[in-house]
Amino acid sequence: MNQAPDDSTEEERNLSFWQLLKSTLSAFIGVQSNANRERDFKHGKVSHFIWMGLLFGLVFVLTLVGVVQVVLHFAGA
Repeated sequence: MNQAPDDSTEEERNLSFWQLLKSTLSAFIGVQSNANRERDFKHGKVSHFIWMGLLFGLVFVLTLVGVVQVVLHFAGA
């Protein structure tokens, strides 16, 4: 008897948005656990991590530019 594959099996489960966000942030600051890293490689999609990394990089750069602008404004330069 053949059974239909169960869509909710561990091997077919994708990462949720929050897991992707947490993993990307953890990797950005260098504190990703080995268990989460293995989960990411097993269930995550490379394209999702690339887009999230680019988004984080852009937000980081824009935050730095904003902080520098505020400091220069208040320093009177």
